[in-house]
Amino acid sequence: MATGGSFLLCPPRFYGVEYVINPWMEGNVGRVDPNRAAAQWADLRRQLEARASVELLEPQAGLPDMPFVANAGLVLGDVFVPARFRFAERKGEEDHFLAWAQRASLAVVEPPPGASFEGEGDALFQPGEVLLWAGYGVRSSLHAYPAIGDALDVEIVPLHLIDERFYHLDTCFCPLPGGGVVYYPDAFDRDSQDRIRRRVPADKRIEVSKEDARGFACNAIVAAGAYIANHIGPELRARLARCGFEAIVCPLDEFMLAGGAAKCLVLHTDRPKPQRIGEVPPSSIRERVVELVGHLLDSGLMTQVLDCIDDGGGSFEIEDFRAGLRHDQDSVARVRVVAPAAERLGEILERLIHMGVRVVDDGNVEREARLAPAPTPGVAPDDFYATTIFPTDVRVAGSWLRAEEQRMDAVLVVYDNNGSSAVRCRLMRDLDEGDLVVCGVEGVRTHPVRSSPARDDSFAFMTAGVSSERRVELVVERIAWEMERIRARGGRVVVVAGPVVIHTGGARYLARLVRRGYVQAILGGNGLAVHDVEVSLFGTSLGVDLERGAGVRGGHRHHLRAINLVRAHGSIAGAVKAGVIQSGIFYECVRNDVPFALAGSIRDDGPLPETLMDLCEAQAEYARLARDADMILMLSSMLHSIGTGNMTPAGVRLICVDISPAVVTKLADRGSVESTGIVTDVGLFLTLLDKSLSGGEIVEAEDGGSTC
Repeated sequence: MATGGSFLLCPPRFYGVEYVINPWMEGNVGRVDPNRAAAQWADLRRQLEARASVELLEPQAGLPDMPFVANAGLVLGDVFVPARFRFAERKGEEDHFLAWAQRASLAVVEPPPGASFEGEGDALFQPGEVLLWAGYGVRSSLHAYPAIGDALDVEIVPLHLIDERFYHLDTCFCPLPGGGVVYYPDAFDRDSQDRIRRRVPADKRIEVSKEDARGFACNAIVAAGAYIANHIGPELRARLARCGFEAIVCPLDEFMLAGGAAKCLVLHTDRPKPQRIGEVPPSSIRERVVELVGHLLDSGLMTQVLDCIDDGGGSFEIEDFRAGLRHDQDSVARVRVVAPAAERLGEILERLIHMGVRVVDDGNVEREARLAPAPTPGVAPDDFYATTIFPTDVRVAGSWLRAEEQRMDAVLVVYDNNGSSAVRCRLMRDLDEGDLVVCGVEGVRTHPVRSSPARDDSFAFMTAGVSSERRVELVVERIAWEMERIRARGGRVVVVAGPVVIHTGGARYLARLVRRGYVQAILGGNGLAVHDVEVSLFGTSLGVDLERGAGVRGGHRHHLRAINLVRAHGSIAGAVKAGVIQSGIFYECVRNDVPFALAGSIRDDGPLPETLMDLCEAQAEYARLARDADMILMLSSMLHSIGTGNMTPAGVRLICVDISPAVVTKLADRGSVESTGIVTDVGLFLTLLDKSLSGGEIVEAEDGGSTC
């Protein structure tokens, strides 16, 4: 007798990847093997039927994602909350799922109007508790959950998803009976990680590795003591065993092509409503309406505001947008801002105020500023408003008053000026006890000065498109993931590199990328190849021993000797075949048939036989090798990178790495929305990239050293 509950499944008769609505689908359109997908689904069904009751939903032609029935909605007791899909490609499924619920005699509770909600893909009950983990940030709206919580009489715990690879909560989070969870922390923002840790004891939290997460180990069906997933690594298997769960691997790689696995393919249909003790805590989710006025589109302000809300851990709904009909007319937008807690909402609204946004009531009523007295000299109330450099107005007694002595990092003090109210910026240390300080964001507005439509003038730290203070490791990990997917689908990665790659010790790692099939072409100058060959022959670059970081006697001749040896064999390929060159980037290019182009310059020594000294010829060869690239890695070579960028069409992923922010900014300024700038040492970047592509393991380099 099956004891693991009841589940709805939909046969994959019409399943396939026919469009792209998540990162997993990129490059996989038309690649699904229908027979293999059917066999994998049938195996999952057999595993589930041995432990639970299974009901089948008839698939429909033209709806290739319908087998992912977890997104159909949410069932608790006899209540069904239907999905409202974010993407038009899946909206055709909604009526079929609703019809199933009506046949099952479930009471239907609609999500709030205008809110997207993707069912059990984002909303997961903690078994045996009156608690709903609520994923948002990619597909489902945070705005949807307060109403759902009220309708189901359950507590809502919002979790913000920040990695589009883990676009649904069930791809990176699995609640377990007994109060435990299996999850991938890096899929969530810091506040959400803290929420999980506060709610789940340490001994019941199972944090999975990056490799398990990418294999959708968290996307699991838990039934009758079994944990069924596409992939389960040894450490996770051991942790599950200690918690009393049988780990069952059910390969579903055909469904991974569309970004789904075990849990995505089922909907739990008989979850009973747990007995509640006491009142359900009120929802912590808070919302306010803001209004934007100005040239919202050509200035980029609209995009900046929405990004600010998302980056701050919130969600938004655009309630109204009226575009100016002429170039001299302002556009007006009303946006509902939703945040997981009042404190987080306040932080988001303060950033929006700095961008010139007004906070209004639902009835478009502007609130008065909230004032509180300074408790002691030199001390402001806890929630004081911190000023920026932009002109600021404060609403007092129905009027907007411009603050005097505007400056940043001050507080706003409302004072009496001969019987009338006035506002002045004042340093915190200059406050007198009892001074009326503006608190929160109510009744405050700023007027940012925007010098150019493309510039982000919001007042915040590290908001530029290029920053050396961001965590390089996180960006490199994402780049490595993209490179793995490009290689898997037979795509092309082109590397544009300068000799700094060699000088910083990065040659061994770039050579490994070539050998392992991650690089399909290399573009550079004479110096890149010369010093790569020098390292192979003498262990030096520009005469400096790369192991000891010190010059060697006679080392200044090494690069000339390298050029001479190559010229004696007619080419780099000739020197490789003769056994003279036995390692390095261009050694691997020759051995693995990876083409390269070397563009010459007036300063070149030699040059090497392959170096193209005709500028037009070099440009043509660069363009040929860069054609049809999926990604271009630009490594510490401003001129070669800019040249390549200027001949690269939009849509190609550009990654620019340089120790100089000016170089990275110049590449980013070419206007490609697919560009990423990383200000760091290129040798460090290549080390981290090699580590990420090696699964974080220590790997041996050609000279017997290790990469990490």
